[in-house]
Amino acid sequence: MEKRFIGFFYSAVTYFGKKLLIFLFMLFLLSTIVFYVSRLTPGDPLEAFYGGATQSMTSEELDAARARLGLEGSITHQYAKWINNVLRGDFGMSLRHKRPVLAVVRPLIGNTLILGGTAYILVFLLATGLALFCARFEDSFLDWVICKVGTAAYYIPAFWLGTVLVLLFSVNLKLLPSSGAYDIGKSGDISNRIRHMILPLTVMVASHLWYYAYMIRNKLLDEVRRDYVLLARSKGLGRTRILFVHCLRNVFPTIVNIMAISIPHVLSGTYIAESVFNYPGIGSLAVSSAKYHDYNLLMLMVLITGVLVIVSSLVGQMINERIDPRMKARTETD
Repeated sequence: MEKRFIGFFYSAVTYFGKKLLIFLFMLFLLSTIVFYVSRLTPGDPLEAFYGGATQSMTSEELDAARARLGLEGSITHQYAKWINNVLRGDFGMSLRHKRPVLAVVRPLIGNTLILGGTAYILVFLLATGLALFCARFEDSFLDWVICKVGTAAYYIPAFWLGTVLVLLFSVNLKLLPSSGAYDIGKSGDISNRIRHMILPLTVMVASHLWYYAYMIRNKLLDEVRRDYVLLARSKGLGRTRILFVHCLRNVFPTIVNIMAISIPHVLSGTYIAESVFNYPGIGSLAVSSAKYHDYNLLMLMVLITGVLVIVSSLVGQMINERIDPRMKARTETD
């Protein structure tokens, strides 16, 4: 019993240790690439902090300002200094907002998580339901209509759809707010937040729904044509029961994998929705930080996004290995 426990403990530590090393390496690689590329782009970050005052500064004053903001020396020296500060919990000062970057991000990250998380859940619940419906009524008129409408909706630009929705429901009908996460003084009002999320969620769901529904539908149809399904049909089982009880269970690891790798896709849709509807979140903040060369803020946005993407991919892989042990065996063999 004791040997079995020690063996289980050792294998668990080894397994999660490998995942942790992969996570840290990928995060380090991402931060290194973005750090170097962002500093090679044209533009002076001092202008984000001092504005037009840099035009009247002497070379000595400019050098002192760069040293004060951590912009002196080579890119490698700046990166080493940034890494050292991050390991101590100091992510630096926002050059544009003139505040610590954590203080800038903290009030906004919740808005993005609420909007992006809600859209993520809705997309996959609706995509799975839509895929099951289309697979159940394959080659029917309803399946044909849904395929055509879904494809057309997927190719409609999100910013154009958002603008149309604002003109229709906010400007003309005055039914829904066109911007913001909530009205002034109503941050705790759930119903008010929901009203502000309806239009952004509509754009995000419409832009992503059919893309994932189509993939799940095709996987279900591939499963429907397997031999065990033909055998079950010959025994008198109905198509609906086979689809929900057997096919969906076998396709579930694929759905989990699609959900895991879709984080960047849905996250990019969140950023677009925030820009179109002036929704206060880290998406609009990331765009402005890149625009104004706000390096410290940009790096924090990259780290947050990278953590979400890498963790979701690793978690998706672990869930798949739990559902289908053959994947774990292949991973260990490799």
